[in-house]
Amino acid sequence: MAAEAEEPGTVLVTGAGRGLGRELVRQYAADGWRVIGCGRCRPTGGFEPGVEFQPLDVADPESVSALAARLAGRPLDVLVNNAAVRSAAAGLDAFQPDDFLAVLRVNTLGPVLVTRALLANLRLGRDPVVANIGSRAGSMAEGLLDDDDDDYAYRCSKAALNMATVQLARDLQPDGVTVLSLHPGWVKTDMGGAEAVLPAEVSARALRTIITAAEPRSSGAFLAFDGRRVGW
Repeated sequence: MAAEAEEPGTVLVTGAGRGLGRELVRQYAADGWRVIGCGRCRPTGGFEPGVEFQPLDVADPESVSALAARLAGRPLDVLVNNAAVRSAAAGLDAFQPDDFLAVLRVNTLGPVLVTRALLANLRLGRDPVVANIGSRAGSMAEGLLDDDDDDYAYRCSKAALNMATVQLARDLQPDGVTVLSLHPGWVKTDMGGAEAVLPAEVSARALRTIITAAEPRSSGAFLAFDGRRVGW
């Protein structure tokens, strides 16, 4: 399982400047973890004392490679691939190919690039875990049951991230790295919108509980913040 709270390790969070990522950074830092918060720019007001900021654009391979070079030789116990974007305009009529591809670059390609670049760091970690922040919106089985979101790019990017999670779980098994896809719930953030129901603090705490309890046998799983398995 991932490093226990009483023995904090090192966690890296992408998309750490706001929303769920910002809250994950705050909670991990409060529990004594060594925290690396990544984003395209430093958040307004900065991070908590002791939190290390690293500039990162997950959609830019050169930026990802530069991050890996700066962190070379440093153990990493938990990697949270949280950075994500939505379409500028949702719906079939508003669909734009360039926008679609831009969303996939951040939401799907980004986590794969970052995980690959930091694999050497994860190999140095204690029972390392990669947590890809997915979404039930990308579930073939459940995504349309009670969700009328018509953001094609976001849905497709999260569905593809699930496949990337399963592939990474298989490829990183020999390295002892557990890889999960986690649905954070409908979280009250800028991305979640005003009608969202779950406070970021509650979602982040629940996700951290899952990450802490993760074991190799659960690698490749798609789990909701409450621990329920989400249908693919």
